[in-house]
Amino acid sequence: MYKTVYPNVFEVSGVEAMKSRIHKLTPNTLPQWGKMNAGQMLAHLNVAYDLAYGKVEMKSNFFMRFLLRTFLLPVVVGDKPYVKNSRTAPLFVVEDDRDFELEQSKLIRNIEKMQRDGSDYFEGKESASLGKLTAEQWSRQFAKHFDHHFSQFGL
Repeated sequence: MYKTVYPNVFEVSGVEAMKSRIHKLTPNTLPQWGKMNAGQMLAHLNVAYDLAYGKVEMKSNFFMRFLLRTFLLPVVVGDKPYVKNSRTAPLFVVEDDRDFELEQSKLIRNIEKMQRDGSDYFEGKESASLGKLTAEQWSRQFAKHFDHHFSQFGL
C-alpha cells in the first residue's frame, strides 16, 4: 500500500520544498527514464498551470470528461505514484527544445502564484479534463505531477 506525502501547493512550506528541488535541476541533468530533457520537462509542468489558469484550452466533450473523471481522477489524485513512461495527453507533449532558464523561472512564478491564490480560489474550480475539483485534489495533482518528473531527474 502506498502512502506518499506530497507537499501542499497552497502552503509556503510546500512551495519552498518544490523550489528547492527546482534549484537543484540544471540544463545538463539527465533523466533516469523518458524522452524529455530538463528544459522540456519544466515546459511540460508549465502546461498544467497554463491549463489550470485558462491560458491554453483543452476541449473535451461530456462523455470524455466522464471517462477521465471516472478512470483518470483516482490515478491523478490517488496515493500510488505515477507509472514511469506512462502516456501523456497530446497537449502536454513537449518535443521542441526549450530555454531552461525561461521555463525554470516560469515554473517558479506559477508555483508561487498558485500558493498566493490559495485553496479558496481552487476549491470547486473546474478542471478542463476532470470537472470540479476540491482544493485538496488540485494540490495533490500538481504536487504529484511535480514529484513524478523531479524523481524522473533524480531529484
